[in-house]
Amino acid sequence: MLLPMLVRRFCPQASVLLTRCIRTLRSDTLRTVHAQGGRLLCRRLRPLRLYSSRSANSQRRRSQEEEWKTRNKTVLTYIAAAGVGMIGLSYAAVPLYRLYCQASGLGGTAVAGHNVDVVETMKPVKDRIIKITFNADTHASMQWNFRPQQSEIYVVPGETALAFYRAKNPTEKPIIGISTYNVVPYEAGQYFNKIQCFCFEEQRLNPQEEVDMPVFFYIDPEFDEDPRMARVDSIILSYTFFESKEGQKIPLPGHA
Repeated sequence: MLLPMLVRRFCPQASVLLTRCIRTLRSDTLRTVHAQGGRLLCRRLRPLRLYSSRSANSQRRRSQEEEWKTRNKTVLTYIAAAGVGMIGLSYAAVPLYRLYCQASGLGGTAVAGHNVDVVETMKPVKDRIIKITFNADTHASMQWNFRPQQSEIYVVPGETALAFYRAKNPTEKPIIGISTYNVVPYEAGQYFNKIQCFCFEEQRLNPQEEVDMPVFFYIDPEFDEDPRMARVDSIILSYTFFESKEGQKIPLPGHA
């Protein structure tokens, strides 16, 4: 304070210059202080802004992840339900298809079951002789010996007939087998009616055991009235035995 008074008293011009210098210094000082304060404030506020933005991004990410998880669970549920449904249909399709084939003779499948009244009252067509040839096969994994007792027999439509197959287990362990069959020509399957048969039923043979398996059947008299059967005078009945295992798929009749 003393310096400005002395300068103002003895040198007025210098006083004016000094005053201006002091004002300039004050102004520059204030600007510097303001600038430094602003920078310090920005440094302190920047982490807060970054933290708030990171927090918002984190919440958004969590909500998206939860939404994705929910969608994935829903999709997986639908896929699992579809898979279970397809497995159920695949298991149900085989017996249903077999029943349909047995009832209609589709795919060379002999018609299963019979009407007692029809069998008792049907009239044989004596002038139409048909040769029935018997065939026996086993799957590659089946260790049984399986063969027909007769290679062929002659029948007429409307007349019952009895044939036998023989199976033997030559191993030292029990084996369970199951058979499928078909008729050739396929169109004759709807007229080939089986009264008794061992097909589609599990057969257990102990070590070295041997059994005879009967096939009791007849050819429907309508066979003689079908124009498609006019030139058919021979029918092949073929059986194939498979080892019955869990997961083993048995070919459908006529589609082996």
